[in-house]
Amino acid sequence: MKRFAALLDGLILTPARNGKLRLMQDYFAHTPDPERGWALAALTGALSFHHAKSSTIRALAVERVDPALFDWSYDFVGDLAETVSLVWPARPGVNFQPALTDVVAELGAASRASVPGLIERWFDGLDPAGRYALIKLLTGNLRVGVSARLAKAALAEWSGEAIEDIEDVWPSLTPPYGPLFDWLEGRAEKPVAAMRGAFRTPMLSHPLEEGDLADMAPGDWRAEWKWDGIRVQLVAGGGVRRLYSRTGDDIGPAFPDVLESMDFDAVLDGELLVAREGGIAAFNDLQQRLNRKKVTPAMLRDYPAFVRLYDILAEGEHDLRGLGFDERRARLAAWFDRARPPRMDVSPLVPFADWGHLAALRADSAASASEGLMLKRCDSPYVAGRPKGLWYKWKRGPLTVDTVMMYAQRGHGKRSSYYSDYTFGAWRGGELVPVGKAYFGFTDEEMRQLDKWVRDHTTKRFGPVREVEPRLVLEVAFDSIHRSGRHKSGLAMRFPRIARIRWDKPAAEADLVETLEKLVT
Repeated sequence: MKRFAALLDGLILTPARNGKLRLMQDYFAHTPDPERGWALAALTGALSFHHAKSSTIRALAVERVDPALFDWSYDFVGDLAETVSLVWPARPGVNFQPALTDVVAELGAASRASVPGLIERWFDGLDPAGRYALIKLLTGNLRVGVSARLAKAALAEWSGEAIEDIEDVWPSLTPPYGPLFDWLEGRAEKPVAAMRGAFRTPMLSHPLEEGDLADMAPGDWRAEWKWDGIRVQLVAGGGVRRLYSRTGDDIGPAFPDVLESMDFDAVLDGELLVAREGGIAAFNDLQQRLNRKKVTPAMLRDYPAFVRLYDILAEGEHDLRGLGFDERRARLAAWFDRARPPRMDVSPLVPFADWGHLAALRADSAASASEGLMLKRCDSPYVAGRPKGLWYKWKRGPLTVDTVMMYAQRGHGKRSSYYSDYTFGAWRGGELVPVGKAYFGFTDEEMRQLDKWVRDHTTKRFGPVREVEPRLVLEVAFDSIHRSGRHKSGLAMRFPRIARIRWDKPAAEADLVETLEKLVT
């Protein structure tokens, strides 16, 4: 576990993408099989242990540590893995340190009743870093800033093979990926690609910068709404049905209703949404379905998933990515007319006469439940990655309101010693009502200033949460705001972030809930 623990520790403390790539490349280069394969499975979300639960780990900890002391420690640290790894009192003389391979093998053969004993024995033999890594591994909550796509990018850069080739063979492989590493290190031929279930690297866009339109002829471009959901890729055919996120993570188990609708032989690009009463529901509704390991019948009923299709990448055995956008759209329309899959439609193109006309439509994009517009060159092939000059996103500018900080909570990881998560409210009559929560948008120095302010102005304590004097105004930026029955204000913001700390502004001058209600889409 030592090498794996060092990898996780490095990934947590390295925010930059290139730094994370270097750490993973070094790990894959210097770690033997099958341990590096199990680590790759953990990083890509392909490893899970059903009998190892967070509640089990907590119960083991309070058997060894005074419950009150544990609760105080957990309150201060704010993270279960970090708390248990630090407070665990190992028994003297125990020095058995399991390898990652041992952990996978023993847990795979263990019964539910024997799992706590295994974990306890491992905790006794590991140091705090090893315990931390083990807990993250067991709970499947690594939170180290690595997606499946980024892990595959590290493999590509380390080996010199194209990431598209790695994506092609990925669906045919299983942990601990021996054939994959044999190929990447030149000891064997490339594994046979299972294209039927393969994830295709998506084509991404660039933000439209000021002045870009001056060099673009309107007739060469097509516009469509940028819908407020999550980008997905639907891969079906030959008995395979997979729903991928834009980073290549298989999210199909959370959306069985979509998988059930994929009775076709094609690869499609689209936006995952929740559809209700003939329209598109707020992103907040889609969030109820995301990152779920189990989906209840009530969720399927109350938050019905829906895919709005943008593009077709393959039909049967035919790869269509080399065709121009106009031709692919025609193929998509013709395919959809034949297939008519339930829970799907085709995203309509937005006709426009010139850029001024399109700018006016974009300004009113809130009325279409979208984030703005996408511009796609009519002859653009579907190119993996983010090619220049082919696709642009032209989003609406963020909305902003002035709110008042109401509560603060400690963050996680390197922020666990700081109050860095802030709940803010707007005025309804003479009362502050919570309207959102944000934990980014400020610099490290501003976070330290906010942390000190919270400590100096705390009025009540609720576990890890601090209620503060209603004095500090935060200017909050957000993409949109929707109705929500889960919040006292009846509102929920999309992507709220701290735009400015208004040290200068009196709290009484912050915005009203009525002002936010006028922005509801």
